[in-house]
Amino acid sequence: MEGILIIDKPAGWTSYDVVNFIHRRFKIKKVGHAGTLDPLATGVLIVLLGRYTKLFRKFSSEDKEYNGTLRLGVSTDSQDADGKVIAKKEISSVNRDGLKKAFAKFSGEIEQIPPMVSALRYKGKRLYKLARQGKEVPRKPRKVSIYKFQLTDFNPPDVDFFLSCSKGTYVRTLCHDIGEILGCSGHLLRLRRIKSGDFGLNDSITIEELKKIEQKELEKRVIRI
Repeated sequence: MEGILIIDKPAGWTSYDVVNFIHRRFKIKKVGHAGTLDPLATGVLIVLLGRYTKLFRKFSSEDKEYNGTLRLGVSTDSQDADGKVIAKKEISSVNRDGLKKAFAKFSGEIEQIPPMVSALRYKGKRLYKLARQGKEVPRKPRKVSIYKFQLTDFNPPDVDFFLSCSKGTYVRTLCHDIGEILGCSGHLLRLRRIKSGDFGLNDSITIEELKKIEQKELEKRVIRI
């Protein structure tokens, strides 16, 4: 079997968990994914089957869209809700206008310093492994593009947002940086990818649905280009 499957990844699963599940469930030899989602995140994950695994770079390089929630007043070592709390601050002075101004600072091409809890390497070692040892090492800023970063709701301490961005954007770092600008700390509470390139949630199938179907039915959900 070869082609593309769009999976609505559930929270708590790594992108590799999804790949491994499909490989074992449907006995497909070559399975890969394009555009990693952190365990906390849900939504559109492009899974490549058979010869389509060779198109990894093409699909990984496409733009992404997200709905998410930033929680103010708390920062974590991973910059998201899966991390260890490292600071708590008062948020009573934060208002909608201040939030909009902070969001507006992230537009166009920007530079991000990747978080320590990430899969990037430093001298051959994964950053997250160094972070577990309590180490922090220099990280080179990376250029990414923010097409739209919009506040959609504010219900303290939570801030809902929509984001359209280029590949490689660390959404949790955006949330952390918003908290720093406002002087109150912040981290990514929830994240849902709603689009990756041309594929959206309407194209997706859930893990629960995959558990109930056989290979013939799966064939009908495979996209070929």
